[in-house]
Amino acid sequence: MTVRKLIGLCFFLGGGFLLSFVGGSYAVGIARADEARQEWDAGEAHRAVARARAAAAGRRPQSAPTAGAAVARLVIPRIDLDEIVLEGVDNEQLNAGPGHLPGSVLPGARGNSVVSAHRDRHFSHFDALTVGDTLLTDSPIGRTKWVIVSQRVVDKDARALFARSDTTLTLTTCWPIRFLGAAPSRLIITAKPVARATRLASGD
Repeated sequence: MTVRKLIGLCFFLGGGFLLSFVGGSYAVGIARADEARQEWDAGEAHRAVARARAAAAGRRPQSAPTAGAAVARLVIPRIDLDEIVLEGVDNEQLNAGPGHLPGSVLPGARGNSVVSAHRDRHFSHFDALTVGDTLLTDSPIGRTKWVIVSQRVVDKDARALFARSDTTLTLTTCWPIRFLGAAPSRLIITAKPVARATRLASGD
């Protein structure tokens, strides 16, 4: 075998390996996403009972999710997104679905709830969103309808996530969406509960 043929064979085998690795990683992510949705659906009745008991006791349900647990459902009608959010933002969680940043509150609770996802996976159509678009979340806190109030792009190393005293949902992904290679920036989308956003707009 000539050197040229040997080099060509190495490239061919290397390409096949990379394709197999990426395909296997996506398959694992899809399987975990299906498991997370089944887990979420199975726990719906339990969460409803917990919320009812918490409301009767005059308190919010407490939650201490473990890494990889299904903690919320995120629906964005404009881009036809319906995903189960997992606890954690490591590669394992982000391969399966959007990840909830540990330490931030769950969607719907008072404070800043942060959810991130890859730009080439679950948030691949985030460039189609605009201020005024609505989205929905379900979590152990309850169901919340949100409206996007701001969008901004920051450098990937810039500090962009802050604690909040009011109820806020922050969605993040790499930017630009269609960029080849490691994206240099981050897209930060901020949403407020619809009732709260309406009061802010009216100046109350």
